[in-house]
Amino acid sequence: MAGKAEQRKNERQLITVRVQPKSRQQQLIQLSSTEFKARLKAAPDRGQANAELLALLADYFGLPPCRLAIIQGKTSRTKLIEIKNATSSEKTS
Repeated sequence: MAGKAEQRKNERQLITVRVQPKSRQQQLIQLSSTEFKARLKAAPDRGQANAELLALLADYFGLPPCRLAIIQGKTSRTKLIEIKNATSSEKTS
């Protein structure tokens, strides 16, 4: 039993997000099962756009923001996002 619980604990999903900061409106567009495009109102200044992106993704997936992390691309427009403890029952499309 502990094996299944441990496996669920380590489950994660990686998605790629192309960010467009300083947009008129906030929008998240799903391009494929693991690729998204995000239009953000915040400027890429002092991590404001990254914080807005994580909040937008958390709302989209119905998760708390602490379950999301930018693991690559913190200063670029293309970001690799880790969704921790993602399961097949959670929203992925």
